[in-house]
Amino acid sequence: MSNLDKLGLNEAQKDAVSTISGPLLILAGAGAGKTKTITERIRHLVKTGIAPSSILAITFTNKAAREMRDRIEKGWETAPPGGAGDEKPFVSTFHSLGVHILREQAHILGIKKYFVVFDRGESRAAVKEALTQFGLDPKTHDPGRILGVISKEKGRGLTCEEFREAQGTQRQGYFIKVVSEVWPEYEKILKRDSALDFDDLLLKTRNLLRDEAGVRRYYQEHWTHIHIDEYQDTNRVQYEIAKMLVGSGDNICAVGDIDQNIYSWRGADIKNILDFEADYPSAKVVLLEENYRSSKNILDAANAVIEKNKMRRKKNLFTKSESGEKIIFAQNIDEIGEAEYVASKVKELMAQGTPPEEIAVLYRANFQSRILEEAFMTAGLPYQMLGTRFFERQEVKDVISYLRAALNPESLSDLKRIINTPARGIGKTTVLKIFANQEEGLPSGTRAKLKSFRELLDKIAVVAREKIISETLTFIIKTSTLEEEWKKGGEEGEARLENAYELVNFASRYNHLPSEVAVANLLSDVALQSDQDELDEGKRAVRLMTVHAAKGLEFDVVFITGLEEGLFPHQGLESDKTPEENEEERRLFYVALTRARKKVFLSSSEVRTIFGRRQINIPSQFIFDIPESLVDYEIRNEATPRRPLLEIEF
Repeated sequence: MSNLDKLGLNEAQKDAVSTISGPLLILAGAGAGKTKTITERIRHLVKTGIAPSSILAITFTNKAAREMRDRIEKGWETAPPGGAGDEKPFVSTFHSLGVHILREQAHILGIKKYFVVFDRGESRAAVKEALTQFGLDPKTHDPGRILGVISKEKGRGLTCEEFREAQGTQRQGYFIKVVSEVWPEYEKILKRDSALDFDDLLLKTRNLLRDEAGVRRYYQEHWTHIHIDEYQDTNRVQYEIAKMLVGSGDNICAVGDIDQNIYSWRGADIKNILDFEADYPSAKVVLLEENYRSSKNILDAANAVIEKNKMRRKKNLFTKSESGEKIIFAQNIDEIGEAEYVASKVKELMAQGTPPEEIAVLYRANFQSRILEEAFMTAGLPYQMLGTRFFERQEVKDVISYLRAALNPESLSDLKRIINTPARGIGKTTVLKIFANQEEGLPSGTRAKLKSFRELLDKIAVVAREKIISETLTFIIKTSTLEEEWKKGGEEGEARLENAYELVNFASRYNHLPSEVAVANLLSDVALQSDQDELDEGKRAVRLMTVHAAKGLEFDVVFITGLEEGLFPHQGLESDKTPEENEEERRLFYVALTRARKKVFLSSSEVRTIFGRRQINIPSQFIFDIPESLVDYEIRNEATPRRPLLEIEF
């Protein structure tokens, strides 16, 4: 028996693992063991003599990167086989890779080595400030929408100047004209604060690799074997980064699933994976089609749904598992009835022994969460809602801002946040004068308060460079008098204090690193947290989340709610969707179905209130794509004939 036979891999997985040189495309269906395949391939590379430090593996979430890293290192009690010392493969997200490269090459770019990374909230605030500076009202010019355009254009590889130049050759609509005017001001704010936003981490890395041949060659020689997970979700800049990192041996392993491309709205380009063989003509293609997650009924339903898409490479998921239970479709009178139905079924499942953490309730749009949360609270059911991010809480951001301002006094955004938090008698007018370099005209009492504040930041900076990171954060909480302030705030203040010390607990995972490295890693990781990073895997609670947030996760039981035309598939504000957009909605439903191992509940409402208006709905076309033999229909409105609308054709 070979070593690969001992790993419990199927034939297709063995083929992928044993292919150790040249371009390789692994098309892996949902639940087909792609993480195991990538992990074993990396471990196999090391066993064949490839240095662990020569291996790069990129995936899309911190959670996925942590899991992959843990699996790779599992069993390496001392040095990895064939490796030396504490060498390890570099496993991270694209954004974390960008932070790593930009820090190493900061001297070439003329930026601070430990630059600030603006999260989306801070970027939105910077756009708001840019609007105000331009004399535009943020209430009538949505900063989030403007940031969305900037983000998508950066994802396409355009700088501010290139965007303005491109728009100059076209007739501009008013909104695009506003973006063209506000974007340069936004960039000035980033530069003022020595900050980069999420998209800069990728765009500046791409530009560096493109423009600096020596840097590009260095990383090509350093990482000789590259793995890119979720390749179908790469945008233009991520695709170019991956391509420029590949050295002369073309040792790139791209892993993905065309049927799970669901992020075009943020720039993901399905053509990247469709054109892989054109980019690498000698590429080997391996299909992983055996599903180890879902029952046969669930897979048959998913296959029936996705086969209607034309922009895909044909594959057919199969399983050796039993047929399992039928899918349940419940049609409800309205969204309140739907939420009560979901809560009642969850209660039944828990009574029958299903752990709450093995149940997920998915929805297409965030607004659906409110009524579901109310139903869970009324029923006394334990739940965790993904999307309310820990690191976006006010008290957590306050502590982080103290740390950032101490190490980077140029970060005016951080100074503005904490200069009067807790209150120390420094008002908005004073802040404006400070930012305008007009401190000389301030009263002596105010100047004394500023001196005391700056001395506090200097003390924090010293501690941050000398102590472990958890001790630094504890020092901030106490010496800033934040702790004292929260203790006066009753239950709410107590909750804030608990959250602040939870940040200390989180930071302790970096205590083994040198102080400056620990601080830098903590700050970048906090900024790059995603919805899935909020998942408390030890918490016994039902998970409530959007379908997008559920990608990469799996549960015994999945509820897919709001299955109505216009909501799922989503219509949005546009009257007509392109064929490509319609196919993406179908892929999103396919992703939702394949999160489930054992049982799926589908639900819709005949009437739903959206944007304050009650509207009558018809069930989603996706329901009727599933063969009737796989579904049990449950109509909860007695006035409605059984199995209505089944004759409708879409």
